[in-house]
Amino acid sequence: MTELFAEVNDIKICYDIHGQGYPLMLIHGFGDRKEHWRAQMEDLSKHFKVIRMDNRGAGKSDRPDGSYSMEIYADDINGLLKHLDIEKTHIIGQSLGGMIVQNFALKYPERINKIILINTIAGVTPPGVPPDQGIEYYRDNAIADLKDMKKDPLTAFITKAKKSYSREFWKQMKENPKKKLHNIWSVEDLVEEKTHYGPTEKDIIHQAEALRTHNTYDRLDEIKNKVLIIAADKDKTCPMLMNKKIHELIPNSKFIVIQKAGHQSILEYPQIINNYIIEFLKN
Repeated sequence: MTELFAEVNDIKICYDIHGQGYPLMLIHGFGDRKEHWRAQMEDLSKHFKVIRMDNRGAGKSDRPDGSYSMEIYADDINGLLKHLDIEKTHIIGQSLGGMIVQNFALKYPERINKIILINTIAGVTPPGVPPDQGIEYYRDNAIADLKDMKKDPLTAFITKAKKSYSREFWKQMKENPKKKLHNIWSVEDLVEEKTHYGPTEKDIIHQAEALRTHNTYDRLDEIKNKVLIIAADKDKTCPMLMNKKIHELIPNSKFIVIQKAGHQSILEYPQIINNYIIEFLKN
């Protein structure tokens, strides 16, 4: 599918569209790009007009200087919807993408039909606790990982991946980086993505800056849409209990846990997650 570009909020946003039907937007996570949804596209595009976008500071979208915030990310989504003349859409966000979607739903509720949040959080720290320490730790680790990737991409990626996948699945990744897992993607595919299109140190700093502006604990009860929250029981980045808290705070929400899955469950168990997504959005 051809990549397209839209002038949004004085920058260029890169996006692509797959399939036909009711619109469905996919918002990716920290340090990723729209292609991170590779394991969802074939299934979802059979039922929906799937729109993937690179967040500002990611992929092939512009990477401007200046402050980054959840509000700016939300405005970018709204701008792309205007560009595409889409009045209302389903929307899915994973990890950082799930945080962005929460903020988008609070600022532009009229733009959304159903919402799916995957492996995300309502805030880096609970209400009343300064987030700086946790964000700085996360940012500095991401920068260290980036430097390691420049030295030895494959080894660095596999080492980092241990935190993001279940132990058994990670073993498969380590044993054969060339193997097409689920006949869709390989470790080498993900390494290439990170090497050629991954974040720079500046991008990591900007995205970490945006994390500082995310805390929806006190406002999630304002979301009246139907919401599906998908958590992973082995997620070390956005733990299952933090996803459950979102479920408890959003009135019209459903909570599902993927067993024996890590933070990157959309790659680890795509068929299970895709089935949950389609069932929720179709009914």
